[in-house]
Amino acid sequence: MGNRATAPFSIDEWVEDVYDERPGARLSRTRIRKTFTGDFDGTSEAETIMCGAAVEGSAAYVGFERLAGSLHGRAGTFVLHHTATGSGGRREGSWTVVPDTGTGELTGLRGAAEIVIAGDGAHTLVLDYELG
Repeated sequence: MGNRATAPFSIDEWVEDVYDERPGARLSRTRIRKTFTGDFDGTSEAETIMCGAAVEGSAAYVGFERLAGSLHGRAGTFVLHHTATGSGGRREGSWTVVPDTGTGELTGLRGAAEIVIAGDGAHTLVLDYELG
């Protein structure tokens, strides 16, 4: 990928709807709203399906997030596909731009992202992308 954007973000809203709490795992749908600053300046809305295992810290989720704003000065929207797991202090995840979801000046956006969590708990989106 030819370009990199970093954007610290805050989580403005987290609404969880638990639909299954049987032994072994807690399953929920979660709506999340974020505000980004930096190379991407804007907001997002995400919908995820989450699974929290009975062992503290073991979990997984999948979801989609529509981001709206300006990426290095280009305005538009795009959708990220999320999939992540965690266990025993290890985290693995994949965040990719869904092909052909870019609008406006972000039409043709392709890329992959990661979410970096600092020691103080601050979150930053790092997006490696191409814009064709």
